[in-house]
Amino acid sequence: MDRISALRNIEEALARFEDGECSLTELEADVRGVLRTYAADFDGDLSAYRASGSDAVEGLVVLAESAPEARERVRGLVDGAGEVSVTRVE
Repeated sequence: MDRISALRNIEEALARFEDGECSLTELEADVRGVLRTYAADFDGDLSAYRASGSDAVEGLVVLAESAPEARERVRGLVDGAGEVSVTRVE
């Protein structure tokens, strides 16, 4: 997915929300899906991983080729991340 397609998909999701055709939860899921698809296509064959651990990393999602790489990306993004666990997001 290219940038223009991603922006169009997000715009369409916002319009559905504004028209009352979807809830905020559905909007968030749609936008999250668009962003993950865009990022995965942009960065190649990567998967999304959700981090858990300290409050600073809890829920953070990164793209990586493997769980060890995902943990390293989280540590690189968050100073003092401490112990980090990651789970692949399907």
